Amino acid sequence: MNTKMTAAIAAIFSFASTSAWANPHRWQLNMTEGVTEVSRAVQTLHMQIFYICVVIGALVFGAMFYSMYKFRKSKGAVAATWSHSTVAEIIWTVVPIVILVVMCIPATRVLYQMYDTSKPEMTVAVTGYQWLWEYEYQGENVKISSRLDREADQTRRLNSGRDPYAVKDYLLNVDNRLILPINTKIRFVITADDVIHAWWVPAFSIKQDAIPGFINEAWTRIDEVGVYRGQCAELCGKDHGFMPIVVEAVTKAEFQTRLAQMRAEQNPLDPQPVLAGAPALTASSFE
Repeated sequence: MNTKMTAAIAAIFSFASTSAWANPHRWQLNMTEGVTEVSRAVQTLHMQIFYICVVIGALVFGAMFYSMYKFRKSKGAVAATWSHSTVAEIIWTVVPIVILVVMCIPATRVLYQMYDTSKPEMTVAVTGYQWLWEYEYQGENVKISSRLDREADQTRRLNSGRDPYAVKDYLLNVDNRLILPINTKIRFVITADDVIHAWWVPAFSIKQDAIPGFINEAWTRIDEVGVYRGQCAELCGKDHGFMPIVVEAVTKAEFQTRLAQMRAEQNPLDPQPVLAGAPALTASSFE
């Protein structure tokens, strides 16, 4: 085997075993490792079960090919005449049960972790529409809509004359990103206003249905500053492929600044907090 072939095979197995990218990319062979505690737990569980399946496959196919080669008719092998073995039936019943139980224990632990939305530090309401997302920061009086950015929207239309390859992150950008702080447990309450959508961000290991009349929950705690992309994962109509999700994770201090900016833009007449040391305004202040 030449050096190039060896390097190619090594690269394939390295991609299959680990993933160093927070967002999916071209020719990715494995799921993303992500940037949250849950996403890493899901990826670890995935690889554990994958290796168990590899061992099972190697044993089963190894035994099958060995038997086909060792006991082939051309070598004078004669088929056995027995039709029943209680011992064999017990073995092929008990062994799969044990394997399933072994796989079930870590899977149940991860599922419990994924659905534990208790004690959040902040809550974001997510509502799906045809064809955009609406985000409301609960208790902050801030609400934003997020849809496909204008450049990509104009490029995708028929007879636009624009080259999609010239548009950066084509069909993956939005006009308003969802801004979230890192190292904060964030609870999402997810629903829809018209048809069924699904809010999916691979880097967070979140894919939750948005169903009209129902509220589903999810949560995340982002570990790293960055931009993470997702999409609607439920066929919701003709523009289903044009409602991306973009989450920008920032530090807690920057998040408070950005949140204050959004609040001021959306609610310019709201009373502003009094600065420390400044005299409080009363009715006599305007006389």
